[in-house]
Amino acid sequence: METPNRLQENISAMVDNELPASEVELTLAALSEPEGLAAWRLYHAAGDALRAHQPEAELSGDFTARLAERLAAEELPGRPADPAVHQDAAPAPAVTLP
Repeated sequence: METPNRLQENISAMVDNELPASEVELTLAALSEPEGLAAWRLYHAAGDALRAHQPEAELSGDFTARLAERLAAEELPGRPADPAVHQDAAPAPAVTLP
């Protein structure tokens, strides 16, 4: 392993079954080190979270249209927000995170 960044890339590739066979032995050896083991656990935790079952959200029928309208009204670099769109828009509902 040349650098900690390279180590993390190799561990990530190994978790995804994309690590070339020529690099597996060195990467497995790096897992005996605290930094390698921490990276292994982190990548597995991230993968588990991404694959976790998430119930389907129920969206209102006009969700797509309302989202497009709000995105069109967003201020972008070089373009101010469109105040006409914001006048009639209902406030976005609060989101609570666990």
